[in-house]
Amino acid sequence: MIELKTPQELKWMRRAGEVVGGLLVTLAALVRPGMKTRELDERAMAYLHDRGAQPAFLGYRGFPASICVSVNEEVVHGIPAEREICAGDLVSLDVGAVVEGFYADAAITVMVGPVSAQAKRLVQATSQALEEGIARAVEGNRLSDISHAVQQRVEHDGFGVVRDFVGHGIGRALHEDPPVPNFGPPHVGPRLKAGMVLAIEPMATLGRYDVEVLRDGWTAVTKDRSLAAHFEHTVAITEDGPEILTRPG
Repeated sequence: MIELKTPQELKWMRRAGEVVGGLLVTLAALVRPGMKTRELDERAMAYLHDRGAQPAFLGYRGFPASICVSVNEEVVHGIPAEREICAGDLVSLDVGAVVEGFYADAAITVMVGPVSAQAKRLVQATSQALEEGIARAVEGNRLSDISHAVQQRVEHDGFGVVRDFVGHGIGRALHEDPPVPNFGPPHVGPRLKAGMVLAIEPMATLGRYDVEVLRDGWTAVTKDRSLAAHFEHTVAITEDGPEILTRPG
């Protein structure tokens, strides 16, 4: 796990985060009925290129696209292709960028037009769980304080917390130690300290939390095919509290 030691390192992490945050805002505004998910990938590639950044996901362990686009029952790692977005869909966008060798990673779930009341509640609960997890990312806390806060929020609202995929350390690599689960008891695990950078990413489901990976080897879906939502930020732990590096400016 990276521990930022110099102003230059923090500068490049902030720059990578700025690119990722801006890309998420741009893509979310483009999502509309009739759009194919590959069109979002094409826009993402152009956005990153124009800003001198590289896609963090393209080629990672063989992943074939620059972003992940996961729709409805797809929890994470959806491959952009010919799937057409429809009114009422939940579309989760997961993006990453590399700037001067430093990585940032973030995700958002977009509601396409009017969605069901349950779907809206799921999205709101997952987004709020992220904020509550980030609020625990302070010096002196334990890593599981983040995990516990996420689980408490999601389950309080009656939804499932995905166990098979977790957050992670991030910095000079996309995935670094430590893993950051979205569930567990408080007050255990490594002590948090300034300089650590974590990708905190709740994934929640309308039904059971069990998932399975499709034949493409990437797309993870809920086993019961219930809706899923996914939110993520890259967060630096500082002496002044958590700094959300991927928060849009």
